[in-house]
Amino acid sequence: MKRALVTGGAGFIGSHLCERLIQEGFAVICMDNLITGDLKNLSRLKKSPQFEFLKKDASNPLKLKGRLDWVFHFASPASPIDYLELPIETMKAGSFAVYSTIELAKEKKASYFLASTSEVYGDPMVHPQKENYLGNVNPIGPRAVYDEAKRFAEAMTHAYHRYFQVPIRHIRIFNTYGPRMRLNDGRVVPNFVGQALKGEDITVFGNGSQTRSFCYVDDLVEGIIRLHRTEYFKPVNLGTPYEISILNFAKKIIELVGSRSKIVYQPLPEDDPKQRKPDIGLAKKLLKWEPKVGLDQGMSRTIEFFKMKIGVK
Repeated sequence: MKRALVTGGAGFIGSHLCERLIQEGFAVICMDNLITGDLKNLSRLKKSPQFEFLKKDASNPLKLKGRLDWVFHFASPASPIDYLELPIETMKAGSFAVYSTIELAKEKKASYFLASTSEVYGDPMVHPQKENYLGNVNPIGPRAVYDEAKRFAEAMTHAYHRYFQVPIRHIRIFNTYGPRMRLNDGRVVPNFVGQALKGEDITVFGNGSQTRSFCYVDDLVEGIIRLHRTEYFKPVNLGTPYEISILNFAKKIIELVGSRSKIVYQPLPEDDPKQRKPDIGLAKKLLKWEPKVGLDQGMSRTIEFFKMKIGVK
């Protein structure tokens, strides 16, 4: 049985990945320091003999007994509220934690899987964003602690591949949503859904013309699994090419929830990307992958999750 380490495994995406890896026949070690992760996300896994949880900060040197076939590095605060409140922890997750986890992979002769982000493209001047676009990032702005940490993580990962022949896989995740998102994490999906379910005004930043492309978490995890089976080591965008303005997304949430919420406007945060849409041509060709879950279907599932979370019928 293959054995995998998943850092950030108690988080939103990480917990879904842990479940899928166990379905794929892996023994899974989930590592999380729980600063943004939640043990409740692992409730389905606790009784599995293939699952082990370690409360540990991946930024520190790591030692694990036994064989290890894969290291999936998904640990990082990943929402504006998180990385603005936890700037040093965010930068350490993209630097010290990358060093410690890829050193572990090198020691164990394991393959290394880096979860990077569309934020490495910054506020893009190319649309849609292809993997060869080098980005437009402000290195000293408030979002830099996340953006530049992920850019450093990519550089470190490829340096280890280049100089030590560590087998790597590398994705750039575009806006992903679904059950197990934190209600107060500051991202647009939980913000809008939470406000709509509570009957509060929905807060749109700027005039709402900025765009995002929302990918359901099950589709993302399917792309991760397909990529890990290949030997392709360069970046691969995973996300949906269906683009929607933030204003129209707010209107859609109000409709799906059946809410009487009104839309109110606040100033656009500094360095907030005006456009975000992946070019997934590479994923289509390499992985035969594209998202299957439509926005209405995925949001309906997500709304049901938040209804249970909030206690709304």
